Formats: sequence, C-alpha cells, structure tokens
Amino acid sequence: MRRAHLLLSALSLIAVGSASAQTIAITGGRVFPVSGPPVDDATVLVRDGRIVAVGANVAIPAGAERIDARGKWVTPGLFNPSTQLGLVEVGAVAETRQGNAQGGERDRIHAAFRVWEGVNPASVLFAAARNEGITSVMIHPNGGLVAGQAAVIDLVPGSATDMLVRGPVAMVAQVRDAAAAGTGAKGELLLRLRELLDDTRAYQRSRDRFDRGESRELAASRSDLEAMIPVLEGRLPLLVAADAARDIEAALTLAREYGLRIAIAGGSEAWRVADKLAAARVPVLAGALNNIPENFSTLGARQENPGLLRRAGVEVLLLGTGSDPESFNVRNIRQEAGNAVAYGMTWDDALRAVTLAPAQLFGVADRIGTLQPGRVANIVVWSGDPFEFSTRAERVLVRGRVIAEPSRQDMLMERYKRTPPNFRAP
Repeated sequence: MRRAHLLLSALSLIAVGSASAQTIAITGGRVFPVSGPPVDDATVLVRDGRIVAVGANVAIPAGAERIDARGKWVTPGLFNPSTQLGLVEVGAVAETRQGNAQGGERDRIHAAFRVWEGVNPASVLFAAARNEGITSVMIHPNGGLVAGQAAVIDLVPGSATDMLVRGPVAMVAQVRDAAAAGTGAKGELLLRLRELLDDTRAYQRSRDRFDRGESRELAASRSDLEAMIPVLEGRLPLLVAADAARDIEAALTLAREYGLRIAIAGGSEAWRVADKLAAARVPVLAGALNNIPENFSTLGARQENPGLLRRAGVEVLLLGTGSDPESFNVRNIRQEAGNAVAYGMTWDDALRAVTLAPAQLFGVADRIGTLQPGRVANIVVWSGDPFEFSTRAERVLVRGRVIAEPSRQDMLMERYKRTPPNFRAP
C-alpha cells in the first residue's frame, strides 16, 4: 500500500510540476506544425501558455525548462470534434447525464439549450482522454429534432469556465431518425425543420408583434427562435446528423434553400455523394473504425469513407468514438486516424482531420489546431507516429502546462496488479 501511495503522489506532483513554468523549450524533435511541412531537429518555444517560436534554429532563453524530444514526434494536441465528454459520466445513471434537454412535445426543438453549462469539470474521464494526446474536444447535445448548441473545451484542470474555449460553435440537429424528432416519416421531419426556419425568419422580422401576442403560434419558443437566428444568418454552422446518402442530399437541399452553413455528422454513406458535398463545400465528420451496418441508414458504411471523401475534395473531420457513444472512448480518435490512413487517407490529411480541420469548422483556429507563433500551447510529444497503436503520448501540454494526471484506469491497474496482503493460494 505504501508503494502505491508513493507512486500516486509522484504522479500527482508531475501533474502540477510545470504549472508555474513560464518558458518551456521542446527541443530536438520532428515537429509537425500542420500549418506547414514537418521540421526535423526542431524546437517549439512556449512562453506564458502560448507558442512563441517553431523552427530548427530557435534561440532558447536562459532558465527555460527543456523537454528533450530527440527521436520523438511533436504535434498539436489532438481535437476530437464530436463528444459528450464531461456531460456523461455513467451512461446507465441518469443523474450523470447532462447532454439531453427534456420537455413537452414542442420541445423536440431545444435550440436555446447550451450544453456546456452542464459540464462536470471533475469528470474522471478527462485524464484518460488527455493521456492519449487529446487536448480539445467539441461537446454536443443529443436528442430531438434540434438538440441545442455545442461548444469547444480544452482538457485543462479547473472550472467549467476555465475549460471553455468557445460556445456556441454549432447548432446540432438531425435528419436520420424521424421518431426521435417526434415525426412519423423523413418527409415530415424535413417539413418541421423548414417550418422552424420559416418561423425563425418571421419572428426575426416581427419581434414586436410576437411580444404583443399579435402573431400566430410559431414552431418553437421565443428563446429557441432567438437561438436559431445566427443559424439562419449563416453565422453559426448547423451540424446535421445524417448517415444515408438520401438524408445527406436532403440536408444539402435544405442548406441551399435557406442559405445555411452546414456540416454532416456521421456520414456513413457520404462517399456516395462526395461530389455533391465537395461542390457545396460541406465538411463531414466521419469515422473509419466500423464498416458493419447498424441500421438501414448505414447499409453503405465502409472504412474507406474518409479517404474517398478527402480525395473528392471534401473537408473531413475524424470522429473518435466509432460506433460507441460512450465518453471513455473519446481517446479512440488515434485509432480512427490510423485506420483512415490504412484505408486510403493520406497521413497528412489524417493529422489535419484531428487538429486543424475541426479548429477551422468551429471557429477556433486562431487559438488551437496548429503549432505556430501566437497559438495556445496545446502540444503532444509522442514516442513515434501517433497513429501507430504502440505509440505513447509521452508529454502532453494543455495551455502551456505539462499535465500527467493518472487516469482511473492507471489507478485501478496499480491497485489490482499486486497480490493482496494475507492472500493464500488454494
């Protein structure tokens, strides 16, 4: 027990050891900025939580803390673009689920729901994701026709306010499940979406009449209609969950009709309409781990999907949970990227898909997603190629802090790998 206590104490010290360091130099590694070509034997200089220099001939100030990255690979922290991390702790326990709004029949529309206000900053699942090199995630709501507003958070210790990078970054809706939308058919689902968009426009034009009670009944509450205005104006992207090619085409038609800025989430059959997605400049959030259809909408699922989309000119963001929505599998994004490369995506495109591409879609590329001066220092030092299964994230920096907090899995492994005291073999 004493040995285990000392180990955990040491790990805890590592977690906070660099918190007060003002300047850190990561030296000698192969650096992948994403915003440019890789640089060998390079230095990444960090000061006060931000990157100040990247290159092969960077002067290192006296007194800087040095991290030796010789023989290592250095990348931006990975960005999982679709999670409920910090919103769902135990899927089977209702009180730990904060990702779904509830209400009456009309409340299948939850546009005003700000999911980040329910984040649990003490979630034990953050460490497991961060220890696999994930430093930022998009968190989103689920359920209904319009689930609500998503946000981007950094996996940095602190309060929910400390973690928040930006919110909202997208409005989340779906066209894949008519029953979940409170409708009986896909055509009725799309009818309700059009009604919502038309009523948002009507509300925007005549708020005064609505306030005086002189307008007809609208498709949603005032707060939901207000929340939909940035979507209608194209200022906030509409993230549409869709898998079947026909549903993706329906979303593209809706976007054209109303001038919406959309992205497709799931996209199991997106490869079938890759040319249309590319022409419309619509990004797709897709995975590469699973090719087993779960329902009729995913009959065309294939692991080549991300590579086929990218070759067609579609911006791809790799999902990191495969077919399993549980939050502890957020860390699987490295395996998604590795599989995407194995099935035809270029390595550079895969790295972009888990760093810069989500940062651009969600409007935070001025902060994260690349290694270049001025960006927040979310950085990972890897033992090798991050998309290889055996590679380890040896150092993880979030906002310039080296964080090595033991995960719950680490603690359980340490606890149960030893023979209990007074144990007698049968």
